[in-house]
Amino acid sequence: MNSALLMKSVQNKRWSYLFIFFYFCTVKNEYDDPEEEQDDELFEHHRIIVDPGQGLLRIDKFLMDRLSNATRTKIQEGIHDGFVLVNGNPIKPNHKIHPGDIITVSFPEPPRDTDIKPENIPLNIVYEDEHLLVVNKVAGMVVHPAHQNWTGTLVNALTYHFQNLPEMPGNNGRPGLVHRIDKDTSGLLVIAKTEIALTQLAKQFFDHSIERTYWALVWGELTNPTGTININVGRSLKDRRVTAAFPEGDWGRTAITHYKVLETLRYVSLIECKLETGRTHQIRAHMKYIGHPIFNDVTYGGDQVLKGTTFSKYKQFVDNCFKVIPRQALHAKTLGFIHPATKEYIQFDSELPSDFKEVMEKWEHYVKYN
Repeated sequence: MNSALLMKSVQNKRWSYLFIFFYFCTVKNEYDDPEEEQDDELFEHHRIIVDPGQGLLRIDKFLMDRLSNATRTKIQEGIHDGFVLVNGNPIKPNHKIHPGDIITVSFPEPPRDTDIKPENIPLNIVYEDEHLLVVNKVAGMVVHPAHQNWTGTLVNALTYHFQNLPEMPGNNGRPGLVHRIDKDTSGLLVIAKTEIALTQLAKQFFDHSIERTYWALVWGELTNPTGTININVGRSLKDRRVTAAFPEGDWGRTAITHYKVLETLRYVSLIECKLETGRTHQIRAHMKYIGHPIFNDVTYGGDQVLKGTTFSKYKQFVDNCFKVIPRQALHAKTLGFIHPATKEYIQFDSELPSDFKEVMEKWEHYVKYN
């Protein structure tokens, strides 16, 4: 190989590594959609009282000198995500500290156990070639190991399935994982098997060119058969485990969900949601904001009788439905993207899981005969 070709190869490989590192360090949380995976995170806590003689200074610069192993980017992301408070209040990265301010920092610590144990867990593989794999995740399965969920995860199953899959830079021990869905959400996920596939799939997520649709059963009848929800979402300022809507746009990140009503059943509706962005709990937070929480979504208030009659017979019917689908009625139904090797667009569709089908049948029967 001549020197010019060698230099080009090195530059391409360097770009690939840098993009993967950038994506997983700064962008991956946009596509993470965990619930239990985040509830029990470990944190490193800091409480800093600003010296009386301290001059006005941006808080991100101030913290860089006082937190070991913390880059300015990490600090700014922590501020944005609500992990940094001044006098008990969230602030922005350009906030200037004052003498006597009390700064509290609670950055999530990385998992202490990074050894992923292969486990022979059955996988519903929709598609697989030498570049990637598409799986239909069952409800109840955590995507990757975390505090209190070290085993039984999708990554444990993938590690067993891949066996000798080479380690890829920037994936934090997760076999080619570029996005996640909630433990109690079912549906499609794509996993990269090579460094090139990981890089190119990650870039498609970053560019919002991945096609993803979810089906959800929500409370009530929506006023419009189609619509777009363009409301910022981010960690709740009251409870960091929950995603909240910020209609004024003064907090959180841009979040866009396009929805279409597929079936109306008087008290509930089946809708299709197409994600333009992919924030944590985006669909769940958006549907709650417009007054139509996802059916049996405990975190966002969908586990109550929100529409219908006060008759005990109806309440008993709803309770029976909750037992049929003891989770939020949300399913990642379709997934489409450009294949990283063939450059052709491919799309996958999945059937609704049995609990989702059964609860739909119960509502259809109830509406028909009551």
